[in-house]
This record gives sequence, C-alpha cells and structure tokens, in this order.
Amino acid sequence: MFTEPATYSAPVTRLGRWIADPGRDVAVDVRPLMLAGLFGTLTIFLGGVLNTIAVSLVCAIHRPGPAFIGWAVFELALGAIRLAVLARCRKNAQAGRETSTDLYLMLAMLWACGVGFGGFMGMMSGDWTIAALTGISSAAMAGGIAFRNFYAPRLSAAMILLSFGPLVPGAALCGVPLVKLLVLQVPVYLFAMWTAAYKLNAMLVRTLAAERENDRRASHDQLTGLANRTGLERAILAWQHRENRRGPLAFFYVDLDGFKLVNDQHGHVAGDALLRMVAARLMALAPEGGLAARIGGDEFVLLVPEADRGGTLGRAERVIAAIAGHPYDLDDNVSCTIGASIGIARLPDHGHDVGTLMSAADGALYEAKGGGRCRAVIAPAPGLRLADALTGSRRAATR
Repeated sequence: MFTEPATYSAPVTRLGRWIADPGRDVAVDVRPLMLAGLFGTLTIFLGGVLNTIAVSLVCAIHRPGPAFIGWAVFELALGAIRLAVLARCRKNAQAGRETSTDLYLMLAMLWACGVGFGGFMGMMSGDWTIAALTGISSAAMAGGIAFRNFYAPRLSAAMILLSFGPLVPGAALCGVPLVKLLVLQVPVYLFAMWTAAYKLNAMLVRTLAAERENDRRASHDQLTGLANRTGLERAILAWQHRENRRGPLAFFYVDLDGFKLVNDQHGHVAGDALLRMVAARLMALAPEGGLAARIGGDEFVLLVPEADRGGTLGRAERVIAAIAGHPYDLDDNVSCTIGASIGIARLPDHGHDVGTLMSAADGALYEAKGGGRCRAVIAPAPGLRLADALTGSRRAATR
C-alpha cells in the first residue's frame, strides 16, 4: 500500500514509547494518527513557547539575578531548539523520512521542567507580583498542555505535573501562611487537568476509530477488501506526492477471461467467491509501494512502480500466470479455471489520474483480448501508433 503523507516515526527508546503511548485498546491504524497529533496544534505550541519566554524575560528584568536570568536564557535557547526540531520533524514526515520523535518528546518534557522551575522560583522570590505572574503562567501552561497533548495522556500528565506541581513545594516554603493553601489547591487542579486529558483522549480515540472505519469503507471494495476507485485515486495522488519515487508507475488494467461463464453456470454466490480468491492472489502480487484494487464487476487494477518496459511486461505475465495457472475451488465441490488479460498504461506517460490512465489501458486491454486473451499489452506512448508499441513490447518481452 502507498504510505500516507506526514507519517511520523514511532519513538524508539523505552521511555519514548511509554510516554507517547496513546492508551489501551487503540487500533494499530489509529496510533500513527495519535502520534501525528502531538506535532500539530501549532497555535498552542507557539503560544506556550512565546509565553514562557516573555514571562522569564520580565522576571529577569524585574528581579535580575542568577536564577531568573538563567531561566530566561534557558527558555530562549530551548524555544529556538524546539521550534527547529519541530520544523525538521514536520518536513521529514511530509517527505516520508525518519523523524526525531524521541528528541521532540524529551524537549517537551524539558520545557515543562522550565515552566515548573519558573513557578517555584516565583513563589520563593518574595515578590508577589513575580509570584502571581509565574503562578498564572504555570496554570495556563498546564491547561494548554492538557488540551494539546491529550493524544498521549501519559505525556500530558507528566508535563502537567512538571509544569505546575513545583508550586506546591514553593507555596509550602515561601513563609506566607495564606499562600500555603496552594498546597491543597494545586493537587485538585492537577487532578482536574489529568482527568480532562484522559477523557479527551478516550473521546478522540473513539472518534478517530469511527472516522477510520468510515474512510476504509469509502475507499475499499466491500466484497474483496481491495481498494475501490476512490482508494485507487488516493493511492495515485499519494504516489505523485512522494519525493522518493523512482521511475514511472505502471497501471495494470486486469479483466478476467471466462468469469461470466462461471457466474452464469454456478450462480452469483460462486462468482463472488471466485472474485474474492482472485483478489487474494492479486493482493499477494502487489509489490512494495504498489496497490491492488477492484473497480467493478470482474475488473481489477494493479499499481506497480516500475523502471522499464521489459520489467513491466514480465510482471504482467506473472500476474496472468498467477490468476490462470491454478484452478479455483468454489462451493459445492465445484472447481474452475479462468484467465486474465491486461492492458497497461503508465504514469506519467499516459496521464496523471485514474480516468486518463484507464482510458489508455482500456485500449491496450482491447488489443490483448483481440489477440487471443491471457495476454498483456502496453498502451502506446502519446503520438506512437499501436502497431509500433506492440512491436516494442514483443522485443522487450524476448530479452
């Protein structure tokens, strides 16, 4: 199958895998979407980075000293690094390359530690303007964390604790009795944010699973499980956006020879069973980076990334052999054999969408059937006569 764009690499370290886990009972195909969510919501991300930089700078100017000046330098450096890593990860994900997911997660945890440090130092400063500023900032950041990182509830819970939790020891040690009420209030706030993150996570998992199932039904043939025309169009579009593609994409338009006879003699149940068996063989034949699809009746498509015409024809012959070379055992002890003819178009030579590729492949398929069936013919390049194309095909096949 063609890979989807913006695919982020799963964490490789034990801590990274644990912290980014989206939760129990999350389907395998939903997990990449949950991971990608950690790299989204740029408005909240930028707001958090700019807020902590601004607050640390105000504190450093208002009460210059090693602690606050060091915090401001830390936030400036960390903010720049996080933005650079995020931009690099997003670029690599779009290009289908590895992303530094573990580093990205650890930098997020480090940022939460910085927020917590600022809140603790604000409480210990004795300056209640600074204490209020850093305390409100910590609370706001904890809320932002809960709503940005609920894709990974463990990460969210850890960051909330690191960013807002230090206010508890700060309030306990500040020496002001009334402020010590925060020792009781902060845990309640932390629990509320933790609960919100987990509930949002559970709701998102259900929503994504439902959307994924609806999308699968919309892009897959219900009888065979192969891609349908919609899925085929998406696959071709995804292939065109891949940066690492090599050579053209062969479009095999496969039509079964003899299927109608089986369907008429043994009924639609047997015909459906036969189509499922053919689909299984085609799915096994789809190469890495390719796709098998059913576009209606006994018509199938196989997308094959190829580099030369000879290789394309050779693969088409193997497809025909796989479909026609072994009998099919249907219900009620019925066995049958069928054939297959293939018309081949190529992207970009014959077009860039399903309609134009199918039109070119259909002409080649008509020629294949007219020449005796169980044959494969490559459509002529634009401006080339079919007879010349067939001559070139035969020469390539004999090499």
